[in-house]
Amino acid sequence: MTEGGTAARSDLRGGAGWVGFGLLILIGSWRMERFESMGAQLYAMPGFVPALLGGALVLLGAVLMLRGWMRRRHAARAGAAPEADPGPAPLINRRIAATLALTLAYAAVLIGRLPFWLATAAFVAAFVALYAPPEQRPARRLAVALLAGALTSAVVTWVFQSIFLVRLP
Repeated sequence: MTEGGTAARSDLRGGAGWVGFGLLILIGSWRMERFESMGAQLYAMPGFVPALLGGALVLLGAVLMLRGWMRRRHAARAGAAPEADPGPAPLINRRIAATLALTLAYAAVLIGRLPFWLATAAFVAAFVALYAPPEQRPARRLAVALLAGALTSAVVTWVFQSIFLVRLP
């Protein structure tokens, strides 16, 4: 992939997709009940965390689009000939399929059958182990994955139970 060709086009399209998805999340979170009549504070409203996540997706998608736009502009100034469009890449490749399978296993199988902290630790550890650099030694890969799973699980559990006062399954 060249700087101003396929990669730049992919960044523009991908960024637009993330901006659109983030906006849908923001709209959905805005439409959620806010319990203002019950005196709920902003951080305790059900749509607060989804709104933060949606806003982050919009922001990061815009950054990705800006990066693609800047790469195309830089390539045009350098006089690079535009590449022929190879057509769209497949929507689901092996990495996306593995991510979907892990996420569905977490949501449909682990949550509710295991304590939340254990299910989250297992999910994060599996995800990190799956996507660790292939040149990394297996022992290091396993150690990093287990540490990431344990730390993520501990932080997420603490934040939701202590700050957001949410009882986790």
